[in-house]
Amino acid sequence: MLKSKPFEIAITGNYYSLLLPEDIIRPFLNKNLKRVKVKATFENKVLDFHGAIQKRNGKHYMMFGKRYQKELGVFPNDYFQLQFFEDNSKYGVAMPEELDAVLLSDYEAFKIFESFTSGKQRGIIYMIARYKNSQTRIDKSILVCENLKRGIRHNPDLLKSF
Repeated sequence: MLKSKPFEIAITGNYYSLLLPEDIIRPFLNKNLKRVKVKATFENKVLDFHGAIQKRNGKHYMMFGKRYQKELGVFPNDYFQLQFFEDNSKYGVAMPEELDAVLLSDYEAFKIFESFTSGKQRGIIYMIARYKNSQTRIDKSILVCENLKRGIRHNPDLLKSF
């Protein structure tokens, strides 16, 4: 499995992105891996997440939003460590076990979910994963599956009761 050495980085530009060093990301890009698992470390705090390597104006960036900054306890101009790992997950993000279980129990919704682009699948996964309570994730997963079977495809509408 491909992994980078740990490296220091700081939040740059618009305060939500990280300018990535070319020598660190080149091995991942050479293997056509644009999604990676990330380990961020700052003052004895560790945060694991999935991220996307994005190219803008000839440089490579990764989003590092306010939620991650708060969880890790970093501010703009703080230096912290990152390390990248090859992402072998099916969807490029961790699947909440509640959504996985509901999809496995509802073949029709599962087939619809599997027909979506990987970006749309991740959007639905993120929609469910943001809930902290397991029962809420189950309830929302059931609602999403029912709405998929009703023909609803617009992500914000998937969480609405009709």
